[in-house]
Amino acid sequence: MGYVLRESSLPVLPAGHRDIRILHFSDLHLTPSRKKEIADIKSWASLKPDLVISTGDFLAHMDSVPVVLEALDGLLDIPGLFVFGSNDYFAPKPKNPFAYLMKDHGKRIIGRDLPWKSLASGLTSRGWKDLNHQRAILNVNGTIIEARGTDDAHLERDNYSEVAGVADKSAQLAIGVTHAPYLRILEAMNRDNLDVVFAGHTHGGQVRMPWPGGSKALTTNCDLPNWRARGVTRMKNEAWLNVSAGMGTSPFARIRVASPPEASLITLEASL
Repeated sequence: MGYVLRESSLPVLPAGHRDIRILHFSDLHLTPSRKKEIADIKSWASLKPDLVISTGDFLAHMDSVPVVLEALDGLLDIPGLFVFGSNDYFAPKPKNPFAYLMKDHGKRIIGRDLPWKSLASGLTSRGWKDLNHQRAILNVNGTIIEARGTDDAHLERDNYSEVAGVADKSAQLAIGVTHAPYLRILEAMNRDNLDVVFAGHTHGGQVRMPWPGGSKALTTNCDLPNWRARGVTRMKNEAWLNVSAGMGTSPFARIRVASPPEASLITLEASL
């Protein structure tokens, strides 16, 4: 297995409700040549999740859409939710790889347009819900879930006001989905009392330093504090946040140090 499966349990469901196993993945950055990564993605179907959530950056090549859909085929009959990231809209371009570790000044070096509409159509035709500035209601294992999402905050395409407000009255769980976990998104979702938020984008820091108890991220490539670069974290009186360190990298900077490719298996449990 060429990736880490990061597992966590969150006590967020009403008493007596059945567990919900969520497979959360992000930042595939797939190209047709990534055969090992494609094989790993196909293996996820054996995890038998109840819900699949992708937090974007599926693509890294003009010809990646059929590759992504074929790799995910075994998961596309399971309920799924997705949003897009910057690399779904624009192809990557060569740039200074150390710029990723520097302060984000909002400048973007983007390539040509990618066929993201074809990807969205392929996913929604199989029943996955597009949460880019949309809400959805779904029933998973008898729990009514309201999910909402934003478009990519890294490109400043986010407009949370389009999905803001209290959760639907029928909902027993409210979750948020976004690609890049900028604080403006998290704070807005917390004001609406969401229970769990899923994000990606950070690559777990991508290059991490050895540190007592593990390693320390050098960056999140957004304004999220570095200590929250990957995994499940929670601030007092806020939603649980799971940040996936993702599976891929830019094809022009295929380096990960102490931040291996990963997928998350998050089990939602009844609270005591």
